[in-house]
Amino acid sequence: MTDPTPPAATDFIRDIIDEDLRTGRHAGRVATRFPPEPNGYIHIGHAKSVCLNFGLARQYGGTCNLRLDDTDPAGESMEFVESIIRDVRWLGFDWEDRLFYASDYFEKLFAFAVELIKKGDAYVCSLSPDEIREHRGSFTEPGRESPYRSRSVEENLDLFERMRAGEFADGAHVLRAKIDMAAPNIVMRDPILYRIKREPHYRTGAQWIIYPMYDFAHCLSDALEGITHSICTLEFENNRPLYDWIVERLIAANRPKQIEFARLSVSYTVLSKRRLIQLVQEGHVRGWDDPRMPTVSGMRRRGFSPEAIRSFCAEIGVAKNDNLVDMALLEHCVRDDLNERAPRAMCVLRPLKVVIDNYPEGQTEEFDCANHPQRPEMGTRKVPFSRVLYIEREDFMEEPPRKYNRLGPGREVRLRNAYVIKFASLVKDEKTGEVTELHCSFDPATRNAPPADGRKVQGVIHWVSAAHAVSAEVRLYDRLFTIEDPGSEEDFLQYLNPQSLEILPVCYAEPGLQNAEPGSAYQFERVGYFCADEKESQPGRPVFNRVVPLRDSWTKIAGKG
Repeated sequence: MTDPTPPAATDFIRDIIDEDLRTGRHAGRVATRFPPEPNGYIHIGHAKSVCLNFGLARQYGGTCNLRLDDTDPAGESMEFVESIIRDVRWLGFDWEDRLFYASDYFEKLFAFAVELIKKGDAYVCSLSPDEIREHRGSFTEPGRESPYRSRSVEENLDLFERMRAGEFADGAHVLRAKIDMAAPNIVMRDPILYRIKREPHYRTGAQWIIYPMYDFAHCLSDALEGITHSICTLEFENNRPLYDWIVERLIAANRPKQIEFARLSVSYTVLSKRRLIQLVQEGHVRGWDDPRMPTVSGMRRRGFSPEAIRSFCAEIGVAKNDNLVDMALLEHCVRDDLNERAPRAMCVLRPLKVVIDNYPEGQTEEFDCANHPQRPEMGTRKVPFSRVLYIEREDFMEEPPRKYNRLGPGREVRLRNAYVIKFASLVKDEKTGEVTELHCSFDPATRNAPPADGRKVQGVIHWVSAAHAVSAEVRLYDRLFTIEDPGSEEDFLQYLNPQSLEILPVCYAEPGLQNAEPGSAYQFERVGYFCADEKESQPGRPVFNRVVPLRDSWTKIAGKG
C-alpha cells in the first residue's frame, strides 16, 4: 500500500481489533475491504471509508480488498467500476491482486440460498410487494406470517429453481428468510433474500433472472473473501443481526464481524448518491467530475490533492455518532497541503491596463522570482517586465477608503518583485464611465530595493507584462449550496448556489503558465490556489480551476467568526 499517513490514534474500532487479536480471533489475521456499489462515482464519504479500511490493514499488517458490490443491475455500469478503481488508486491505495466482484459469486450465492431452503430457513413467498409490506407490521405492531411460509422444502426448491429459469414474472415470487415475524427489529421479519428482476447485468448480461439482495450477498461475499472485520456506516447497524444470522447458518468458521461507524456528512454539499445522481442527470452540474461535486473525481479535477483528503479523513477521526463536518476543515487541509507544495505564479483575473509613461518604449527586462518563498530548493523563474502591464482592477480605486494600501490618486504601490510605481492619470470609457487605463510613473531606483529617500510604500500588488502575458480562462468555483445542511431539506435544489461557478474568459498570466501541465497546482499570488484543468486545459490555452481562496470567506458569512 502506498498510503504514507501515520496510523490514527486509537478509537473504538481499533480497540475491537486489538481485543480480537489478543483473544486469537481469526488466528491473528486482519482483513478488511472497501465494497462500493458501482452505481455512481465515489465521494468524500467513501474516501473516509477507503482511508479507514486500507489504513487498518496497513496498521495491522493485514490486507484490504476492493470489491464491487454489484448485485443490483439497475444503474450499475462499467463506467462506474472504472471510476471507482481510478479514484481509490489516486487516493494512494493498492489492493494488489484482490479486486473482486460480488457478481463473481452469483452461483455460490445461489447455492447458499438452496442450502438455507434445505435447512428450513428460507421459503418462496408469493405475496405481492404491497402485501409483504402490509404483513411486515410496524415498530409498535408485530408482523403477520405469510400464508406461503409453510411451504415444504421440496416445493420451495422447485419454485426457486423455476424462478432462476425465468418461468415467472417480476414480482411474482421472492425468496425470504424464515426468522421471526414478531421480532422487535423489523429487519428480522422474514427479510427478502432474492427477487426476480429481468434487467441485464453489466457483467453477466442476461444470464441471471434472479438477483440476491444486498443483505444476503454482502455478508456472504465477506465470508467468501475471508474478511475478518466488516467496517460499515451506522445505517447498517440495524442490519447487523441479519448479517450475523445469515453467516451463522451458512459459514462454519472464521466468520466476519460487522462494526459500524458514523457516516461522514459535510456542510454545504450533499452526499446522498440518489441526490448526486439527480444533480448530474438534471444538468445542475457538469457531470460526476464537476469540480463543485463532492466526488473524488470532482475534487481531483478541482485540484484537491490525495494527501489533503487523507489528512482530512485522519483529522475527523472515527466516531460512533453521525455529525456534520464543516467544509472549512476540508478546505483548511487543502490549503495546508498546497501551501507547502504549490509553486507561486502571477495571474491577473480582472485585468486593468497600466502604462508606465517614463519606462522606455520597446524595452523589456526580466526579474528573478522565487517559486516558493519558504522553499529555496524549488528554485526561481524569470518573469518579463515592460512598459505596459496588467494589474487587478480591484487594486485601483479613484476614491480609496482609509487603510486601502493599493493604487489610487497620489498613491504609490510596489509591483511584486519589481519596481515602485505612482499613479499619474486615468482613461475612462466615455459611455460607461468605467476606468479602462491607468498611467503611472516608476522609480528606477526601487528595483528590488526600498525608495532611496526612505518613504514607506505600504501596498504590494501582482502584475503581468501585457506584451508577454498568456491569455487564460479561470473558473472560480465555490460551494454548491447556500445553506449549511442541504441534505436535511426535502427540496434541496432550491438551495443551489447560483454563484457556485463564475467563469472569467480573459485573464492574463505570466508566460511560464502557458504550458501548465493539466492537474498541476499553483498559488496565484494574492489570489488563491489554482489547478490546470485535467480535461480542458491545453498548451497555449490554459484553463485554471480555483481550488480554494487563500483564506476562508465563509466562516464570517455564516456568522461563525
